[in-house]
Amino acid sequence: MAELTDSGVLLRMAYRAMVNAGIDADAVLAEVGVDRAILQVPDLRTPHDAQEWFWQAAEKVSKDPHIGLHLGQHMPVYKGQVLEYLFLSSPSFGEGLRRALNYQRLLSDAARAELMEEEGDRAFLRQPFWGRRLAHLNECVMVGVIKFFRFVTDGAFEPLEIHFAHERHADPSEYERAFGCPVKFEMNSVGVYFDARLMALPSAHHEPELLRLHEQLASEQVARLEKQDLVAQVNRLIAELLESGHANLEEVAERLGIKARQLRTRLADAGTNFNQLVADYRCKLAKRLLAGTDESIDEIVYLTGFSEPSTFYRAFKRWVGMTPIEYRKMKAEEDAVARG
Repeated sequence: MAELTDSGVLLRMAYRAMVNAGIDADAVLAEVGVDRAILQVPDLRTPHDAQEWFWQAAEKVSKDPHIGLHLGQHMPVYKGQVLEYLFLSSPSFGEGLRRALNYQRLLSDAARAELMEEEGDRAFLRQPFWGRRLAHLNECVMVGVIKFFRFVTDGAFEPLEIHFAHERHADPSEYERAFGCPVKFEMNSVGVYFDARLMALPSAHHEPELLRLHEQLASEQVARLEKQDLVAQVNRLIAELLESGHANLEEVAERLGIKARQLRTRLADAGTNFNQLVADYRCKLAKRLLAGTDESIDEIVYLTGFSEPSTFYRAFKRWVGMTPIEYRKMKAEEDAVARG
């Protein structure tokens, strides 16, 4: 299974919210080992598992035990992304919501939101996946979702009731101030009830031609993520197989349950090939071992899957432009300068 990742837009919005709230956003990033420059990376995806560390760091730096709830109120409205365009160009709020749910992995692979249309006058949008340990994330995202829904409905959207899976950890008045409706805890899912009549609310920006273009764009972006998933899976298998000696296309394809020819075609469609992925992995591993460990060159030759030191030396010189010994010496000197 591919590693779950989140869109970089979530980190950028959280960073902006921290700045708006007067929190040292760079200190939060530093606490989780991330440099602010990462925010400029196009098509950034971050590991979903890192959410727990991020929110722990945000709580530590801000000294706010209710940081998710409060940060959500400083979060900018989600704009300028294809999911926003799908909402606005759809005929109604309901159609926009259903379309956006088809492409929610553009925001997060961990998003599993589904629309539960209740009998009577209420609808329920629920997210059954995010766990109790992500209380800050759940509360922040819920504030952000409601903000966004108000934006795309020109202020018509109002929550009727909020559900969280985690325990209540703030004063009830804090939740009342943030959401303006009843909030329940230790429920089976995270979700929001709202007036079902909003589903038919017309969009003032409905444009059929733009809607077709936005759906095409969303489909292309999901297809690109699926290609990235395949490359990530192949990289993991290369790492596993190199530990036991040698990684080859046929064995990786077998582990993935597809034919070698099919894997070759799909990697080409993703803009790479198996030999390139093996070379990239070996290069990164060799550089990491040379710079960060005292492993002998002979051991690094073995760990990177080469049969002969001379083959490793030639490959490394081709990859990096210097010999392994020269690279290790350069990194040691850089570290000495950094330590002062």
